[in-house]
Amino acid sequence: MPIVLRWLLRLGPLNPIAVRLVQSGSRRPKHFLLRMGYLGTMMIALMWMLVANTAGDQVAYRDLAAGASNAFVYIAFLQIGLICVLAPVFMAGAIAQEADPRTWDILLTTPLGAAEIVLGNLLGRLFLILALLVSSLPLFGVTQLFGGVPGESIFASYGIAAGAATLVGTTAVALSVSRVVGRRAVFAFYVSVVSYLAVTLAADRISGGGGRVTYLTAINPFLALEALLNPLNYQRAAPGSLRAPASWFLEHPVTTWVALSLGLSVVLIALSIITVRVGGIAGVGGLGGRDSGGGGGSGGGGGGGVGGVGVLRRALRLGAAGSQRRPARWVWSNPVAWREAASRNATLPRILARWSFILAGLVGGAAVVGFFHSGAVGLDTFRALLLYTVLGEIVIIALVAVNMSATSITREREDGTLDLLLTTPITPRQYLSGKLRGMVAYLLPMLSVPLATLGMAGLYAGLVEMGVAQSPEPMAVAVRAAAGFSLAPPVVPLAPVMVPALLSEGVFSVALVSVPFIATCVMVGMSFSMRNKSVLTAVTQSIGVVAALSGVIGLCAWNAGPSVPLLGPVLGALSPASAVYAVVFPEHGLTYSFQSGQQLTPRLSLALGALIAALIQFMVVYSLLASMTRTFDATVRKLAGIK
Repeated sequence: MPIVLRWLLRLGPLNPIAVRLVQSGSRRPKHFLLRMGYLGTMMIALMWMLVANTAGDQVAYRDLAAGASNAFVYIAFLQIGLICVLAPVFMAGAIAQEADPRTWDILLTTPLGAAEIVLGNLLGRLFLILALLVSSLPLFGVTQLFGGVPGESIFASYGIAAGAATLVGTTAVALSVSRVVGRRAVFAFYVSVVSYLAVTLAADRISGGGGRVTYLTAINPFLALEALLNPLNYQRAAPGSLRAPASWFLEHPVTTWVALSLGLSVVLIALSIITVRVGGIAGVGGLGGRDSGGGGGSGGGGGGGVGGVGVLRRALRLGAAGSQRRPARWVWSNPVAWREAASRNATLPRILARWSFILAGLVGGAAVVGFFHSGAVGLDTFRALLLYTVLGEIVIIALVAVNMSATSITREREDGTLDLLLTTPITPRQYLSGKLRGMVAYLLPMLSVPLATLGMAGLYAGLVEMGVAQSPEPMAVAVRAAAGFSLAPPVVPLAPVMVPALLSEGVFSVALVSVPFIATCVMVGMSFSMRNKSVLTAVTQSIGVVAALSGVIGLCAWNAGPSVPLLGPVLGALSPASAVYAVVFPEHGLTYSFQSGQQLTPRLSLALGALIAALIQFMVVYSLLASMTRTFDATVRKLAGIK
């Protein structure tokens, strides 16, 4: 065998690290369930879309082709979303690997070269993600049986998804090689990916109005996919009208996204290969990694007296830096609940981070309303900005809830705190319910940020509707006929109906469904935290389950709201995302319900749906709490002593 070929095989298919990761990952039950869940979600969504778009006893071939085309569009976006959710989950192991500093020391003593170590970590984990993409290819082939779906579009959508997965994977490996992050960076990495997608998507809608390609299109996979599948409503620049590099972004956004993602991946991998043997970025910069500079102790005497406590720390009832004393506090009736809520604010950086998020969110929400009132932005831009702001904040809070809950029990088991708590008279129900109450109490001020933003916009819309205030544009829009899917389309077309541009009372419906949703996220994370011995495993499994369930329920609710008369608003409120969409864009989220000419019925139906969703989620929370209480002792004994 030629030496060059043998070297290339050692870098890729025969790389021992990649082979070990693929073999171990393929045998793990959780990876098998994750693959089954991915394919099951894709199959259910595809069948739902095909049935919804091709309903009727006699369907023309043209309608079949159009229905298959619409189904392909939704499934392609769902696939990109699932890949963006699952890619950080699969790549989290690469980041957490650095949590043990000796891991890299052991790898660097082996005969493996720097390129083999880095590429082995990347290809071994990236293979599992790309295998998911390939496994769903037959589902996309089904849409071609009906016509209307060109094969080039299918493979182009796969190229966009593969570029996103590769970029996420190389970023995770680069963070691992840098040796300046640890196990806690897994959650920060996940939030960063979601925040980047949300911010670029919102900025594109605001800058381009949602009708034309912008420079942000080529740096967001969802926007690149929209430019590919929706060229009429998301128009590119005319070919040959611009010069490079503007033509790359505005004329060929799909090709540019694939090229940029792969090019940036190559750069990150090259830097990782160069720096892996010198200690990563920490070694190059002289930081010494996370374990350097261990001395310092309490640093100059503790400062435990009052004189050593700063004004800010004294106002927040914190002791001096390095002090072993702090002011006394009132404890709740359930000490576990108080400890869970208070420990999240035990340090000054945590307090500042939490309240900075709250303050920045409130100021941003007021600024959105102020921009519209002053005429700086139009009605459509105002509503789009409001939608992305509220949804982005809810997603971030949900991720924080999952991360907190998924580490709540597992971390106490690892550091031995759980063993101490079990020696007290606290019962399993008090322990679990206390954790639930404490984390929800901690998250409620953060959840008030998107609700306050939506409430300020609703109050402004209500004042305009009552004639108390004046807006630069009319706060009313016309319902677009036949927007959304319908199993029984109306025979006689209905005339457009003027509806409010924003439901002023919608914040109450959103609040009614958002609070139990966050509680459900907390309970799901706690259930995985109780059953797993590893923090990383609990976090990744919790995020995967919450994302899959929220995606399926949200997709069904999103499509049922505009397409099902009367019951559409009830079904549309089952998810916080679809409820916010129905409040901000009622002409799209509640189309057929408003087409009946009644203004009050859709609003009451939306509130009723939010109440039903809240009751369902509270039942889920109670069921999970009862199940965890019943199996708590057996599960804790089973995992006793495991660290």
